[in-house]
This record gives sequence, C-alpha cells and structure tokens, in this order.
Amino acid sequence: MSSRERILGRVRRALADVPPGEDTPVVRDYLREHGERTVEETVELLAENLADYRAVVHRTDAGSLPGVVAGLLAARGASTVLVPPGLDEGWLAAAEMTRVPDEAGSTPHELDAVDSVVTACAIAVAETGTIVLDGSPDQGRRRISLIPDHHICVVRVPDQVVASVPQALERLDPARPLTWISGPSATSDIELDRVEGVHGPRTLEVVLVR
Repeated sequence: MSSRERILGRVRRALADVPPGEDTPVVRDYLREHGERTVEETVELLAENLADYRAVVHRTDAGSLPGVVAGLLAARGASTVLVPPGLDEGWLAAAEMTRVPDEAGSTPHELDAVDSVVTACAIAVAETGTIVLDGSPDQGRRRISLIPDHHICVVRVPDQVVASVPQALERLDPARPLTWISGPSATSDIELDRVEGVHGPRTLEVVLVR
C-alpha cells in the first residue's frame, strides 16, 4: 500500500459516520494566540521578531515616510527602484531614483538588475515575525519580492498587525498568491553556515508606519 492510499484510507475511515452530502465541521479549538497583549505589545513583539530574523526595522509616521524610504534607498546606493502599479505614489515622492514598473514581460535578468523594490504588505504576524504579501496592486507580482536583492516593505501599524498565524489566516484570501516572508532569504548547509540571498532578497527592511 502506498503512502497516498494510507492517507486516503484514514480520511475515509474518519468520514465513515458522516451522512452523504453533509458537511463535516472542522474543529479549530487550538490557541489563536499565545498570551494576552495590548496593541502596543503586539507591535513591539513584531519588531522584536523581525529583528531576530535579521530584518532591519524602522519606525516612522505617515508624514515622514517618504523621507525614510528615500533615505533607505540612498543609503543602499540604489539608482533604480521597482514599483508595483498600486503603490502609493507619495511613498516615493522624495526619492530621485529611476522607477522601474512591474511589468508582466520583465525577464528574471531584468529584475535582477534592479537595485531595490518597495512594496506594501497584506498582513504582518507578530508571533512569527512574518510579513505576508498577497499580490495586491500595492505589492505587485510575487517575483518582484523574490529577485531584487533589496526589499523595503511598508507595514501600516496597527491596522495590518495581528498577533498570530490563525488571526492572519482569517484576514487573508486563500485564493490569492500568498508570499510569507520571515526575514531575508537564507539557508544553512550541513555545517550550519548561514547563507543569505539564496532564493530572495539578501536585505529586508521593514518600515512600521503609524
């Protein structure tokens, strides 16, 4: 018997007493978050876990955001920045870099030549230090957050911050192309030597905006 047959057999046995045509309720009695926190504590936990994953965390308000983004791009030495079609134009108002549009015809080689990318996010998970992109117009296609070496992601605080993964799933559309990012791209070999930038940006900067 194959592994597939074993799994399907268990499913059939679990559904044996369910009348045909009746939906089977899924019991979700697990913890929805670990501990009780205020909004401020949840945001602080997000920042702490992002930093633990080696993302660089910045904090600002909406009025100062354009200056912060421009400063981060300048510090990186970026001359080109990839911009999703629905990104708030004001976020890059102070940036003098050449803007590269997110186009379907762009090749991986062309995207790799871009210095930086700036996106919004769909949700941020405090307990895991995870940023989730869902391909909305202000986030662009999945590949633009995977190929350029420098990613600046803007998170609106506290509206886009949740404590846990179950809370995040309730607010995400499973039919959309979800990209879950926990720190810069990295992997480790058998000797536990960490290498960053293997399958995504080497540098992730997260801007928490109130």
